[in-house]
Amino acid sequence: MGTRSLTVINSEWDDSEICVLYRQFDGYPEGHGTDLLHFLKDMNIVNGMGSENMKLKISNGMDCLAAQIVAHFKTGPGYFYIHSAGSRDMCEEFIYTIYVKDKNLCIKVEDTYDDGHLLFNGDLNQYEKWINTPKITEDKDTDALLEDEKLAQENNNFGMAEAAEIEV
Repeated sequence: MGTRSLTVINSEWDDSEICVLYRQFDGYPEGHGTDLLHFLKDMNIVNGMGSENMKLKISNGMDCLAAQIVAHFKTGPGYFYIHSAGSRDMCEEFIYTIYVKDKNLCIKVEDTYDDGHLLFNGDLNQYEKWINTPKITEDKDTDALLEDEKLAQENNNFGMAEAAEIEV
């Protein structure tokens, strides 16, 4: 059985959900989380396109980014599906929420098993450090992951200021 995940894309204007994308396999952070990082890295969210930003890796708002993510991941039948905003309870283990804060593209990663846990919440630079640190799932249960996160936060290893309070 595959590790299912959801990717939620929120509007930059009011933080409402634009859409939910369902991935049937490889939804764990080292899989889909890394794939998202590679796609989103260096992405600039703009409001209007002009000659000054055409040389950048851009998305004309979060609606445009949602369409670009679908185009990137949907390469054939199956595997990756689009659902309406608010969709949940599709046996997902991880939820990735992509949003804008202070003009920065950010991502939140939640583990939905064992009553749910916030694994990460921050901008893409912090996310890159977090995702590239060997420790994410490594055959540990969620409580062990939480303990690793708490220790890392205490030592300020990941720069995750917004994930300092983990909801249990």
